[in-house]
Amino acid sequence: MAAEPALVDTNVLLEATDEHRAHHADAVALLESVAPLTFSSQVVREYLAVATRPVAANGLGLSTVDALANIREFRRTVRLLPEERPILATFLALLARVPCTGTRVHDAHIVATALVHRVRAIVSLNLDDFRPFASEVGIVTPVQALRTLAEARQARARRRRTPRSAGGP
Repeated sequence: MAAEPALVDTNVLLEATDEHRAHHADAVALLESVAPLTFSSQVVREYLAVATRPVAANGLGLSTVDALANIREFRRTVRLLPEERPILATFLALLARVPCTGTRVHDAHIVATALVHRVRAIVSLNLDDFRPFASEVGIVTPVQALRTLAEARQARARRRRTPRSAGGP
């Protein structure tokens, strides 16, 4: 059985880009793993906004050309989820169930995208941002996602090594 797909949050992409960030190695390892990863166009927009913002304003200070090149590189291993009409209805229903304001509304849209596409986990370094939506979707860090992937590989390897008995029950 293949690993379940996960939606990658913007902060994981930013960590993978900036070698000086605390979780850079974990973010890169996740993006380079064979995990079935996805992201939404909102995550792409958020990444481009922060990546091209000046460093003095809490951005990465990349040129648009470099930030777009990074998106192309991410898309080699991360599948873009299409934005479809059902996302709006799911998003609005989610806001009715889990009221939120301000920037948390962006997080709700990411959760709604995951729900529409039946993605059951979001990989983020900001677990608190998604905690209000924990009843809707699982929230894991890159390290937890990598651990889950390794455990799934080990379970598959054990099943392949288990001899089958001839004529047994």
